[in-house]
Amino acid sequence: MTNRLLGLMFLVLFSMTSWAGKDAVFSTSDGAIRGYDPVAYFSQGRPVKGKSGYKARYQNADWYFSSAENRALFEASPEQYAPQYGGYCAWAVSQGYTASIDPEAWTVHEGKLYLNYSKGVQSDWLEDVPGNIAKANKNWPSLLN
Repeated sequence: MTNRLLGLMFLVLFSMTSWAGKDAVFSTSDGAIRGYDPVAYFSQGRPVKGKSGYKARYQNADWYFSSAENRALFEASPEQYAPQYGGYCAWAVSQGYTASIDPEAWTVHEGKLYLNYSKGVQSDWLEDVPGNIAKANKNWPSLLN
């Protein structure tokens, strides 16, 4: 089996576990987006690891930033910079479930940040971004229940 196929099988099995009352934001011990700076996706066009000295709290999650300027931009308008679907994998949400993300698998589309489980899953997401967004919007946020 290819690594991509194994990854997709894991994603499906992982998503089948029952998580009652998921958090509104996907977060790990490193914080939302696994500690990456959400503003950097827009300002630098790439994922940048945040620093512990630049932290903000939003939607019950800790968010980390690479600079005080990025933290201030986020605090002024978090809905502009926070990833869609609470930072859960956008493709998974379009398919009717939630999954974790890889901060390196990302897309900015029409000014919004979308994260994916892996680069392999991201390639599926990119096959029809507008269609996948439409499906995900119908599923979100009811998947948190």
